[in-house]
Amino acid sequence: MTNEEKEQFIRPWIDPEERITVHFLDVTNLNAEVTGCTQQLVDLSIETHVPHMKQQLSIPLSQVEVAEDCSHYTRDPERPLQTSRLMLTIQEKRPAIIY
Repeated sequence: MTNEEKEQFIRPWIDPEERITVHFLDVTNLNAEVTGCTQQLVDLSIETHVPHMKQQLSIPLSQVEVAEDCSHYTRDPERPLQTSRLMLTIQEKRPAIIY
């Protein structure tokens, strides 16, 4: 998949009310929110163990694989139910969280 195709697939998920699934090489099944996307980078806000504190990351699209996560569904009750959500697999270890 090219970076342009990845961007087109990710862009509809830029929504503060929707979550996606993120997998790194060393940790999987993280909940995140897509906050932005260009043809070079995807910006993520990843949930941490500390309530109300999120890890902000910009990941090069060349390091990202895009797929659908059929084990989760979308959560906004005002919209039609979707039986899957976006899943990003990142080909590197998760950066350290700095508090």
